[in-house]
Amino acid sequence: MSNQLIAQKLVGALGGKENIESVAHCATRLRVIIRDENQVQKDEIENIDKVKGSFFNSGQFQVILGTGTVNKVYEEVIGLGVSSSTTSEQKSAATANSNVFARIVRTFGDVFVPIIPVLVATGLFMGVRGLLTQPQVLAWFGMAPADISDNFILFTQILTDTAFIFLPALITMSAFKIFGGTPMIGLVLGMMLVFPGLPNAWGVAGGDVEPIYFFNFIPVVGYQASVIPAFISGFIGAKLEQKVRKFIPDTLDLIVTPFITLLTMIVVALFVIGPIFRSVEGSIVQAIVALLAWPFGLGGALIGFFHQIIVVTGVHHVFNALEVGLLAEHGFNAFNPIIAAAMAAQGGAALAVGLKTKSPKLKALSFSSFTAVMLGITEPAIFGINLRYVRPFVLGLVGGAIGGFIASLLGLRATGMGITLVPGMLLYLDGQLLSYLLTMVVSIGSGFALTWLFGFSDKMLENK
Repeated sequence: MSNQLIAQKLVGALGGKENIESVAHCATRLRVIIRDENQVQKDEIENIDKVKGSFFNSGQFQVILGTGTVNKVYEEVIGLGVSSSTTSEQKSAATANSNVFARIVRTFGDVFVPIIPVLVATGLFMGVRGLLTQPQVLAWFGMAPADISDNFILFTQILTDTAFIFLPALITMSAFKIFGGTPMIGLVLGMMLVFPGLPNAWGVAGGDVEPIYFFNFIPVVGYQASVIPAFISGFIGAKLEQKVRKFIPDTLDLIVTPFITLLTMIVVALFVIGPIFRSVEGSIVQAIVALLAWPFGLGGALIGFFHQIIVVTGVHHVFNALEVGLLAEHGFNAFNPIIAAAMAAQGGAALAVGLKTKSPKLKALSFSSFTAVMLGITEPAIFGINLRYVRPFVLGLVGGAIGGFIASLLGLRATGMGITLVPGMLLYLDGQLLSYLLTMVVSIGSGFALTWLFGFSDKMLENK
């Protein structure tokens, strides 16, 4: 079936272009804002060629088409006269009717998602450095760890430390942009929080450096690698800039608005927001570390079981902030291998459905979904297969718990975030690769075996 015909059938099953407010797309899904949900013929949509599933989420009707295909179908849909919009515009429209908690979580995601590629690159740099400095690897070149030059170490530190030292600047700049401020003002505010003249946050935490006490009771330090203080400062700063701009004449706006915003915000950030929310952030990170350290791998099993449920609810963006906090505070990310295990188990469950069914369409969908999971994309497997028949999804959750349990027992710790499964291997080049591969094999195998034995039969196609 041609992409043009697929687009025509989709628009018809969505109630016609008159029922479509706007359409956008992400890496795998067509995102549609619908005027009347009752006109959507979901079963008909899911029987269209190349459609791997569909669902309503956060005010949008999302059609899973897969990477590459979604771009081509989107162009054909636009060619039929349907209004287009950006994903950010759709998010604003979709979240207008969502609950407060969902809005907060989505806002966290909007702020942190643009930063993730930088942290992914930093994590890869850490992995490559870990690989190159392993004694076994150095031995191949007739070298030992003592032979590594100080200049090489300095060069790798530039690659691996810069993003975390200036993380508050990245966060405040992104927050200013999301909340309607000027990103460059946010960037400068964040750089002020890590000004070299302030006591280094890591030095203070290690007991080697003393904080500066203003008025004899307010401790002030640099906020290298801080997350929550930078986020709160960015939010308040953007709103303050908007308020100030309303009262400043246009002729003075260029000079006065940045002056008042930066002066006010650095005082508030250093003396109020920083001391309070640095403690809050520390408590949250400690709680996460304590959960991950539960004995017998129980913390990993718990996270591995519930992670994909959280993904289905759409509030999984909150994990971005948690992972950033772990990397910034401790230099490792123990969430990543557990999340990867949960995803792998859903892939294993989808693969079992594909091998067990006699339906050509479901078989093709299962195999392509499993491939997507191996690249770190679970939506086709979850929404296209596992949730449709419920049991594969539930047994995939059990497989995720088993994989998370193994990841915790082995003490897996990623050097970065943002990539999982096959691409995620690059985050474990510091001597953990075999343990990571073992965890992924166990996760896929668990989801597959449980679904093969108890989760699916072709009778479920008749009863669906």
